[in-house]
Amino acid sequence: MKWDCVLDKEESSLTPYCADIHIHTVLSPCGELEMGAPDIVLKARQEGLNIIAITDHNSALNFPAVFKAAAGNPVVIPGIEVQTAEDIHVVTLFKDYNTISDFQLWLWQRMPGVQNRPEVFGDQLVISDKNDILCEEEILLIQGVGYSVDEVAIEAKRRGGLVILAHIDRPSFSYPAVLGPIPSNFPADALEVSWRCFPEEVEALQVRYPEWTFIRSSDSHWLKSLCIENSSTFLLAEPSFDELAKAIRKEDGRKVLAPWPN
Repeated sequence: MKWDCVLDKEESSLTPYCADIHIHTVLSPCGELEMGAPDIVLKARQEGLNIIAITDHNSALNFPAVFKAAAGNPVVIPGIEVQTAEDIHVVTLFKDYNTISDFQLWLWQRMPGVQNRPEVFGDQLVISDKNDILCEEEILLIQGVGYSVDEVAIEAKRRGGLVILAHIDRPSFSYPAVLGPIPSNFPADALEVSWRCFPEEVEALQVRYPEWTFIRSSDSHWLKSLCIENSSTFLLAEPSFDELAKAIRKEDGRKVLAPWPN
């Protein structure tokens, strides 16, 4: 793979890493049953992904399964795709499972008690690293929590998390679709554009939001879309949460290389 940039002396000690930081498992009711822990790990390895993030709807309960199945290859980052009170999707990533578990406890203080109906919405399975079913989540995960998008972003940042406004090109469940233009002072680290977005659409978004870092993730609900073409490439010292955060914020020579350099 060739890069459309020249690295300076500081950057020459860094390495390109491919990352897909928006992936669903069988915990998300809209996810296919093929999205088990070893299956995701195998597909990520086959695609040459160095970093993945598990970001189920409003829950991080399947992160341990994928983390254990991966055994460091690829590096697995804990995340949650929060559905806010306005029905805006926000990808939140954290350094470790303890931190995201505490964040989820905060999130679920205002989680509505609507029960899942598997025959309507799909199964919500908590699994082991070998795909054994440990339990089923009974509360419907694809519903808005009782926090605004601003409250979610501020709380995630307070806990050292990364905040990414999800699929801003989509006509539903995105910030622009619900609230209109994104304020320049909104406390997010990056804007995610879906892999379905045409180049001219991305260019228009970059013109509209020149101050933001843009990334591409697969938002995979099935294995076919979990591929390197739907990921982003970052220039890092190592594949880790801290390095990823630096690249998104363009710190210490770390940055996004592709598809849209920051």
